Amino acid sequence: MPQYSRRLFLSGALALSMAPARAATAPLRVVASSVPHAEILEFVADKLAPDLPLKTIEISGDLRPNALLRDGDADANFFQHVPFLRSEEAAMGVRFAVVAAVHIEPLGLYSRRAKSLADVPAGGTVALSNSVSNTSRGLSLLQANGLIRLRAKDAGVNATLDDVLENPKNFRFVEIAPPQLPRSLDDVAIAVINGNYALEAGLEPARDALALERAEGNPYANVLVTTEGLAKDPRIQRLATLLTSAEVAAFIRSRYRGSVIPVRNS
Repeated sequence: MPQYSRRLFLSGALALSMAPARAATAPLRVVASSVPHAEILEFVADKLAPDLPLKTIEISGDLRPNALLRDGDADANFFQHVPFLRSEEAAMGVRFAVVAAVHIEPLGLYSRRAKSLADVPAGGTVALSNSVSNTSRGLSLLQANGLIRLRAKDAGVNATLDDVLENPKNFRFVEIAPPQLPRSLDDVAIAVINGNYALEAGLEPARDALALERAEGNPYANVLVTTEGLAKDPRIQRLATLLTSAEVAAFIRSRYRGSVIPVRNS
């Protein structure tokens, strides 16, 4: 073997042998919503694993967490539930890996015009999320509280506005980007708001919502997601273990007082 080729081969082999070591110490880049996801990650980094190299990238503006993950600009994300993830995968033509189910942010019905569901005026406007998975989730919550009725076959995660079979109060429905839903409260009879956006807007779901989703059997747990190639990365595995620990469950219960519910029961 020519000497320069041997040097090239050896340097390449050395680089490959060092790659796992570099990966083990490189910061783990996790894209997260500011509340509660980034706060939970901060608790993990500060209280449970200060030696885990964790870099949290908070979602803002037009940042697309799943696109960052696909393009290699992030190692994991923590902001979404599985039905939303699956719709993103289908749209993007990719497949990611779910490594931990952490908590549920109960979807809520909120109003500044009514003190109870019985007070919601007929003919009012209901604001829903414009993401497909959260539209169906919102419709299911409205049905669970007797405000509408859906076709039986569509009463799960696939319902759309076309599946509203009965609307006794003649509500009008508008679909809005999820982060804007709290701002719509001054203009609508009811806004169906995701828990994280309610918290970011200063609402306390357990106190302020007219109705909340049930936690039991809820398919909308927020999950830690990574690529299939990184699913076995020791840093990812350790973070997944920490996020599903008793310590994190206790932090979630204490900090959010029922507005965020840990998947772990103990």
